Amino acid sequence: MIAHGNKVKLFCGNACKGLAEAIAQNMRMKLSEAEVSKFSDGEISVSIGESVRGCDVFVIQSTSIPTNDNLMELLVMIDALKRASAGRITAVIPYFGYARQDRKARARDPITAKLVADLITTAGADRVLTMDLHASQIQGFFNIPVDHLLGAPILANAIANEEFIKEAGDDLVVVSPDVGSVGRARQMAQKLNKTLAIVDKRRPKANVMEVMNIIGDVKGKRCLILDDMIDTAGTIVQGAKALVDVGGATDVYACCTHSVLSGPAIERLQNSVIKKLFMLDTIELPQEKKLDKFITVSVAPIFAAAISCIYADMPVSKLYD
Repeated sequence: MIAHGNKVKLFCGNACKGLAEAIAQNMRMKLSEAEVSKFSDGEISVSIGESVRGCDVFVIQSTSIPTNDNLMELLVMIDALKRASAGRITAVIPYFGYARQDRKARARDPITAKLVADLITTAGADRVLTMDLHASQIQGFFNIPVDHLLGAPILANAIANEEFIKEAGDDLVVVSPDVGSVGRARQMAQKLNKTLAIVDKRRPKANVMEVMNIIGDVKGKRCLILDDMIDTAGTIVQGAKALVDVGGATDVYACCTHSVLSGPAIERLQNSVIKKLFMLDTIELPQEKKLDKFITVSVAPIFAAAISCIYADMPVSKLYD
């Protein structure tokens, strides 16, 4: 890591302490001192325990469940660091919440992703480092630089060594769960040198999905579904079922960047035809949400490398060369 004169410091909130510690270990550093708690009425309390004057500061915090608490922690920490005369503040947000509200789908809908982007900028962040935004145009909602990391190459590298990939050979098909995820699935298919299929679906309302058709040949083949996030798991579970019942697939595996896993997700995944689910650790899963079929892949190395690039004023894109 090439220094530019300013000290680098890593802080974290309560959303993903395990990931933050792993990032610090990869950088051969320790997390800086900060106490992030709540007052008796539920308001966020932040106390920075060391000087940050002139420092290059990185605040690691996913805005996952509880979304509003974690978002407020991030905003208050950024404000505290700004008022403590930090030289440059980068908000490291492995999972960016509210990203699905990125446009007006109906009359009088909010564009909450833009609102959150404005809040982070107003709080005092100088740049943002994140991974697999639900909609790539959200990068343009910020008036500050955004470095956008990709989860698919990390998943592909981890999955390439799995036994079922080697056994499947040419009979493995990478599947996009909807038309909007085709670009991401195509990258995975190219990385693994496999063919691509698409689940054509209709969504009558939020978190409800009806499969319409399977585009591509999956009969008698093993399928790997790739999605950016799994929330209630309705989409991916129904898609997996359709691949078997409608398409005639033999086995179904799945992978995702963000494991939100809210509501009935755990029960649905437990009872689904999905044999293994590979997920990145952008969201810290509590013990009660962990199943035997879940395989977690760490994003700590790539975030550590990206932070090092930002600190040294080097391009982040070189991480994918």
